[in-house]
Amino acid sequence: MAMNFAAEGMCCGYGNAPVLTGLYFAAESGAVLCILGPNGVGKTTLFKTLMGLLPAMGGDVTVDGASILRWPARKKAQLMGFVPQSHIPPFPYTVQQVVVMGRTAHLGIMSAPTERDYALADQTLEALGIAHLGDKIYTRISGGERQMVLIARALVQEPKILLMDEPAANLDFANQAMVLKTVQSLAAQGIIVVMTTHTPDHVFLCGTQVLLLTREREMLSGPPEEIMTPENMRRAYGIDVCITTAQANGRLVRGCVPLME
Repeated sequence: MAMNFAAEGMCCGYGNAPVLTGLYFAAESGAVLCILGPNGVGKTTLFKTLMGLLPAMGGDVTVDGASILRWPARKKAQLMGFVPQSHIPPFPYTVQQVVVMGRTAHLGIMSAPTERDYALADQTLEALGIAHLGDKIYTRISGGERQMVLIARALVQEPKILLMDEPAANLDFANQAMVLKTVQSLAAQGIIVVMTTHTPDHVFLCGTQVLLLTREREMLSGPPEEIMTPENMRRAYGIDVCITTAQANGRLVRGCVPLME
């Protein structure tokens, strides 16, 4: 059954200082909503508000029309997973142990993970093609591998919505492609993916919708081919760009190139 995830006139910020006001977006099951914009326009603030780490200053966030802003943290964690840019635990956990931590939202107080929880963690590692990492120490694997493990940790929550904070940041070209391919795969399974990125090409590669925040905190929302124009990119970043197109493997591929003087 399809799900609708929406922000309706939401205002978010810190204390009495709003950062984003009048924010609207809507995403259905299987969508990849990419949030793009320069540093300091409020992308992190938006994520913190969606997750309940910051109270909304106005408006609403809804799932199928029902407000989730006052949901308890446990209930929200069963709906929504989060993948940070990076994470280094203070202790040398194995990859399997890190992934099982994602089951916390489904465990009772003082409960320990069950055999089913460990089995689900192993199945998720297998599905992501990283089962061979299960017994390895998380702090000793590569950055790309750690990012895939963080995705696995979020997926064992069995979320319907997955928030990803620059999931391909600080990764080499091949690992970026691997993570973005995983994003496409998750959306194909019906998960709503909301991801921030600093790379316009990521929007063209896997985004079905884009929310472009400009330096003046304008909010431009719609399909990538409508929003990702040279004019809008100039409004967002203050530089001239060229949107390129090419045919590859029978489909049209777009890219964004800054025009250097």
